[in-house]
Parts: sequence; C-alpha cells; structure tokens
Amino acid sequence: MVSGMKHLRLILAVLVLGWMSGCTTVPESGRRQLIIITPAQEVQEGLAAFAQIKQEEKISTDAAMNAQVKRIGARIADSVGREIPDAQWEFVVFESDQINAFALPGGKVGVYTGLIKLVDNDDQLAVVMGHEIAHVTSRHGAERMSQAQLAGLGGVAVAVASDDSENKQLYQLGYTALATLGTLGYSRLQESEADAIGLRFAAGAGYDPRQAALFWEKMKKASDGQSKPPVLLSTHPSDDSRIANLRALAPQYMALYEASKARYQ
Repeated sequence: MVSGMKHLRLILAVLVLGWMSGCTTVPESGRRQLIIITPAQEVQEGLAAFAQIKQEEKISTDAAMNAQVKRIGARIADSVGREIPDAQWEFVVFESDQINAFALPGGKVGVYTGLIKLVDNDDQLAVVMGHEIAHVTSRHGAERMSQAQLAGLGGVAVAVASDDSENKQLYQLGYTALATLGTLGYSRLQESEADAIGLRFAAGAGYDPRQAALFWEKMKKASDGQSKPPVLLSTHPSDDSRIANLRALAPQYMALYEASKARYQ
C-alpha cells in the first residue's frame, strides 16, 4: 500500500504540473484552455493526417468548385489576422456526398463536394470553412488530446487510490462516466466557440454572417429523420440551439462584414 501511495502522489504531481504548465488562452475568445501538446507536435500530426487523406480519398477535378474553395479559403486565412504556427495553407476539394468540411493544423483544409452542392452561395460555404479553421486557430484538437492524456492519468490515480477497496470497480466506472461527460461538454463548448470565431473570420473576409443560421437550417432539414443522441451525450450543440446562437451573433459582425466586403468588390 505504501508503494501504491507513492505512485498516487507521483501521478497527482504530474497532473498538477500539467495543469500549471499547460494553461493557454484562445486569443479571439479569451477562454483559458489546458494544452500540453506542443504546436510542433500538433502540426506534424496534422500534416501527416492530411497527406494520408489525400492518398485515400478522391480529389475532385471540378474546376469551379476548386476555384470557389480556394478563393474563399484565401480570404478567410487572411481574415484570421495572426500567424498560425507553420501554416502552409492548402485547400482541397474531395469528391464525396458527405456534407462536411475539415481543417487540420498546418493550414490544411478539406471540403467535400456534398457540402458545396448544399450551400446556396459563397457566404454559406465561408461560414462553414471559417468554423473549421477556427477549430485549428483555437487549437481545439490539441486541447482534446491533452485532456485525454490527463484523464488517462486521472484514471490511473483512481485505480491506485481504490486498489484495496471492495468498491474499486464502482469507483473506476464512476470516474470513467464523469470523464466522458466532461469531455463531451468540452466538445460542445469548442463547437460553439468555433461557431463564434468562425463567424468573425467569415465576416472579416467579406462574407455575410447572417447566412450562417440559414445554412444550419438547411443542415437541420438535411438530417431530418436521422437518430441523434441526447445533447448531454453529444459532441455538438443541438441544431436549434446552434441556429439561435448564430442568429444572435450575426448582428455584432455586420459592421465588420460591411467594411470588409468593400475590399473585395
């Protein structure tokens, strides 16, 4: 048991050290976040993942779609207004019916043709791309990886602390449940944060922020009939909550949109 307590103290010390040394701030929102993954590690993984995706998925040769995505992407990248670590911007259209897009550390952005076919205009595509790029600028992926690593250490600490308890399994199950709910809650927070920051990026690139709510109304209709988990067990806010939030956010970005729009006319 003495050895177990030594291990527990060591694990707790590592958790505290990780918390103290890994606190950073999302520049656009001011939210404090815990990150113990270095930007270099993050970029390395992003570049490797994007290279693999390009090998495994079909890249679209549609000239109009590629031009649209690259045009919008370049404007949003410029709208970010600060340096992204080792960013080598690249915008690729993938041939797929998926209504989706993604961005990875290193400035790598992928957009699926299914999404391009769904949007009504450049503005709607811009708010989606802005959202995905906001995940990268806010280092949400590194934040989730850091939380997972520390949660794993926390799980070990619980196992050590409860080693001689007859309720050991119950304690471990309880910790796992709480850690999972906490992770899902952070994921929803990140989605809402990316919505707000992405809207700012799109507006700063001269795209209408009011189109975000209209796009998500289309997304809601497109997913009608699909089974969805309760919000508490979901990685994303509910569609209705998201639409209401985007509609409420849009007015504060209208002045930025109007000023930025003039630069591209």
